[in-house]
Amino acid sequence: MLEKLKIIEDRHKKITEQLCQPEVLRDPNKLRDLSRGRSELDNIVNLAAKYREVLGNLEEAGTMLEVEEDPEMLEFLKDEKTSLEKELKDLEKKILLELIPKDPHAHKDIIMEIRQGAGGEEAALFGADLLRMYLKYAEKKGFKTEILDIHEKELGGIKEVVFSVKGKGAYRALKFESGVHRVQRVPNTEASGRIHTSTVTVAVLLEVEEVEVDINPTDLRVDTYRSSGAGGQHVNKTDSAVRLTHEPTGIVVACQDERSQRQNREKAMRILRAKIYEVALKEQERKIASSRKTQVGTGDRSEKIRTYNFPQSRVTDHRISLSLHNLEYALEGDLDVIIAALQKNEREEQLKAAVE
Repeated sequence: MLEKLKIIEDRHKKITEQLCQPEVLRDPNKLRDLSRGRSELDNIVNLAAKYREVLGNLEEAGTMLEVEEDPEMLEFLKDEKTSLEKELKDLEKKILLELIPKDPHAHKDIIMEIRQGAGGEEAALFGADLLRMYLKYAEKKGFKTEILDIHEKELGGIKEVVFSVKGKGAYRALKFESGVHRVQRVPNTEASGRIHTSTVTVAVLLEVEEVEVDINPTDLRVDTYRSSGAGGQHVNKTDSAVRLTHEPTGIVVACQDERSQRQNREKAMRILRAKIYEVALKEQERKIASSRKTQVGTGDRSEKIRTYNFPQSRVTDHRISLSLHNLEYALEGDLDVIIAALQKNEREEQLKAAVE
């Protein structure tokens, strides 16, 4: 513990020294980054000073116990030692929590993608339910949402929808939603009352700026075509829909929701940047295998993460074995209990890894 704290204290001291250098004071960006870096270390440096103080007091109390003969003083020293040991353990826990790496993406905006999975029309209808659920949740949290592209079905379901969620903490709140969402219910079209199981796939992507993902124009193939709606009805009579193919990764993105080709291209580029960035992140995670220990599930789109059981009004998150009989509220966007439980589990896993 002391060795780790010494490294952090040295880093804090070095940053403080850099902040006094004229060339840093003349560079607003560098000044901002270094100030932020020192600010992130301030709390743990203060905890380190307190830790050393308590550790010193504990050692002193132990030494005095060895030589003290007065019964009353011995009793006082024993109580003092017990109290200091408890304080030291509490400080160790706080320090370990501070040592957990901060998620650099926690406050970023996101792009979410909902796709119809197994189950035909029923899966598409549930996709529409999930879209409504997330839009309701975002509204409750004060996030702004925007539909970037949507492919609706004739009965009101959704084959695929891509939408953005903007606001501080959007990624932190919704990052655990990636994966397969399963629904169990009796479809309206089922005369026998038999329960059907359908699936919908959700992906959560970080929205990134152009400077974060450099896309070479020569790597892009751009196709335009006529937009169409449910049942093949044309949304308009011009080639306003845009399909982008990123040759190096093979990622294909299409947008047709806007009447303007330029607007569709801009939206498609936002989605493409997010998908390319996701590929880069996944590759980085594979290289740092230990990071998997601190995640809830793998975040893989093929992983079944949650079941919505209508007959029993139950929502079950399989990653943390959490079952709640509040399906109606969850579908109205009341996801705080589930999300808080997932975040708590993540912190516990990270703390366990830090201890190890």
